Amino acid sequence: MVIDFSASWCGPCKFMEPVLNGMAAKFTEVQFVKLDVDELPDVAQEFGVQGMPTFVLLKKGKEVDRVVGAQKNDLEKKIGKHRDL
Repeated sequence: MVIDFSASWCGPCKFMEPVLNGMAAKFTEVQFVKLDVDELPDVAQEFGVQGMPTFVLLKKGKEVDRVVGAQKNDLEKKIGKHRDL
């Protein structure tokens, strides 16, 4: 699972939206969830989100990796790596 911590006012988050849609189409076995930090600040705090966008990769309920910022290539590599494990 990939959790996309973002906000409606965040420019880099908007830039990543079509990228994430493309990754969701490519990695069909991975669940993608978008979470607005302004609507769910407690969840963002629980995950220690400091900047946006932050992408947290979970496997079997545990965090296995994260990417902070609009790092599309880094995110795609990490998703590919963890879905194959």
